[in-house]
Amino acid sequence: MLRWSFDLALIGYRRVSTYDQKLDRQDLGDIDQLFEEKESGSDRTRPALREMLTYVRAGDEVLVWSIDRLARDFRDLQDIVTQITDKGAGIKFLSEGLAFKSGGDDPFAKLQLHMMGAFAEFELALIRKRQADGIAKAQKRGVYKGGKRRIDREKVVALRTEGLGPSAIAEQMGVSRMSIYRILSEPTAG
Repeated sequence: MLRWSFDLALIGYRRVSTYDQKLDRQDLGDIDQLFEEKESGSDRTRPALREMLTYVRAGDEVLVWSIDRLARDFRDLQDIVTQITDKGAGIKFLSEGLAFKSGGDDPFAKLQLHMMGAFAEFELALIRKRQADGIAKAQKRGVYKGGKRRIDREKVVALRTEGLGPSAIAEQMGVSRMSIYRILSEPTAG
């Protein structure tokens, strides 16, 4: 995406973890450019995030609904905020009411960022523990099926033959694009 250096932008970033969650619940108001994705926050290679970080220029402002929509651990959060502010741009987290600017040396804002990042990390650890506990209980009852969900390879190939792209197939089937690419690259997939 081509941008002139003097075009200042209000940029939005929205993320949900699963395909059944709604992005529009994260209302960012009027923005010039929006980057959205349905990816896990713990995945560091999120395409829309990478694209947004490349797009940001000095003077821009990035709006994110909540810290946990941007990163799930403090190291990633700090890295992303630093990448944005090092470019001379700012970032605002609307639900927490936090803002960080280039050259901003506000010790209170830094403390809040550290605390919020620690809470996001703690929350993720709790989610994983509850998930593991739930799986263990289900296994004891004999109802946990476990394992990865099987993808209907014939359906993937049929949808591709109909002209659908890998992204559309992935969205329709509720799986990742990488899973679709992997199936399509198999010798038997054609």
